[in-house]
Amino acid sequence: MTGVRLEGIVKAYGRIQVVHGIDLNVEEKEFVVLVGPSGCGKSTTLRMIAGLEEITDGTLHIHERLCNRVAPKDRDVAMVFQNYALYPHLNVADNIAFGLRIRKTPKAEIAKSVSDVAEILGLTEYLDRRPADLSGGQRQRVAMGRAIVRHPKVFLFDEPLSNLDAKLRTQMRAEIKRLHKRLDVTSVYVTHDQVEAMTLADRIVVMNKGIIEQIGTPMDLFMNPANTFVASFIGSPPMNQMPATITRSPDGYRALIDQVSVPLHNSLSVSEGQDVIVGIRPEHFSLKNDGGLPAIPLSLDLVETLGSEALLHATVDNQSVIVKTDTNGDISQLSNVDTVYVPPEKVKIFDAGTGKVIS
Repeated sequence: MTGVRLEGIVKAYGRIQVVHGIDLNVEEKEFVVLVGPSGCGKSTTLRMIAGLEEITDGTLHIHERLCNRVAPKDRDVAMVFQNYALYPHLNVADNIAFGLRIRKTPKAEIAKSVSDVAEILGLTEYLDRRPADLSGGQRQRVAMGRAIVRHPKVFLFDEPLSNLDAKLRTQMRAEIKRLHKRLDVTSVYVTHDQVEAMTLADRIVVMNKGIIEQIGTPMDLFMNPANTFVASFIGSPPMNQMPATITRSPDGYRALIDQVSVPLHNSLSVSEGQDVIVGIRPEHFSLKNDGGLPAIPLSLDLVETLGSEALLHATVDNQSVIVKTDTNGDISQLSNVDTVYVPPEKVKIFDAGTGKVIS
């Protein structure tokens, strides 16, 4: 059963169109993340699902119910905002219970629901505190508790972790993932952080300039990006992209990056002289030649140490690249790297004109 279905959804402000007829099916109990740069339309799309923005064109169904003209309070969705949106004069218990009181839920039922949600979120000892007395992570849990207590059919998250520091973001990502598994409710989550998208999502929707570039599982988007935009947005660091020209040799096609020749997989549909973009993930470079692979010479500029891993910032014939490698507890050998290797099947080729992947 479909949890949320968008068909030809358009949003325009006067003559300016910001969402251009997108189609998306979010299955029941699925966790879908909308990701993209600022201004791509992801938050606007979420607000249209919530009913906070009017849909210009297209149809929205929530659990098979047409909701274009349904008031936000009647859509059976709950939204967690970036800025928490807590009432500063109410304590934690009253903030969580606020929606139930508006619905005139019996007091005994409210008390039990608040107690259950507080236990789930680890807020029991904070129920008498006000938001000003809580940390950022605790405030965000209160905001989630206010959503959970209503038992909605759909959870909507609008960049809920962007105000937290790095450690708290990591902790809250894990809590949100555990919460989703426990509650088993359809969830749509918006973020500009691709790490959040990769760690939380069952499927990721990559948006750009009001359109959907690609939909897929995190690993599908990582391993098989549909175009150069997805390749550059998914992955940390992003995929290296280098302009090249296709050449042919006795052993098959190669991509010529200035004067450096990179072997390609024989099944690629390319032609000699074609202008392309060569895409190689930083993780797919190897410092060792384990299978008779052709060497790719590079000039090392900088070694960025991350503990168990290191990023090598270098150039391949004037094209900037990043190589990601294990340190094995010793970085002394990395300062002498002048050659890397990559299996042909790990090299992605994109059309230089359209940016679309060549399969």
